[in-house]
Amino acid sequence: MRRVIVNSTPLIILCNIGKLEILKNLYGEIVVPQAVYSEVTVKKESACQQIVSADWIHVEQIKNDSDKKMYKAKLHDGEVEVMILAQENEKADLVVIDDNAAKKTAKYLGLTVTGTVGVLLKAKTSGVITEIQPILESMKLKGFYISENIEQMILKQAGEK
Repeated sequence: MRRVIVNSTPLIILCNIGKLEILKNLYGEIVVPQAVYSEVTVKKESACQQIVSADWIHVEQIKNDSDKKMYKAKLHDGEVEVMILAQENEKADLVVIDDNAAKKTAKYLGLTVTGTVGVLLKAKTSGVITEIQPILESMKLKGFYISENIEQMILKQAGEK
């Protein structure tokens, strides 16, 4: 089984649009660091309370908290823990992060990186979903930013334009 570690933004946006199961259907199981889990479940009204009972989402604690000091201050706690966890023990096959600075840092560290939109494209090509465009529209209505150029490029790759 692939080791896929997911940051908070992909979880939050997929929860908010009722499409969290895409991650389960695509990867079977995912891992989230404790900082990400806390971020998406701390508020009772969070749309991601469903991850508390999801048996396919595994919460893991990083082994060495002092490793966080090695990362730039512009990254959030969850992003830092995703990268540390991805390098500890079994190296991650994939990390799912949307923040550009975090993506660049993860790539610099030699990690394989995608974002929420990349997950959707993989889900489309794998037959997990039939269309990307309605999902992108739902995401944008919930405040997820995607540039027009990127959206058009993804839709073209998905065969929807």
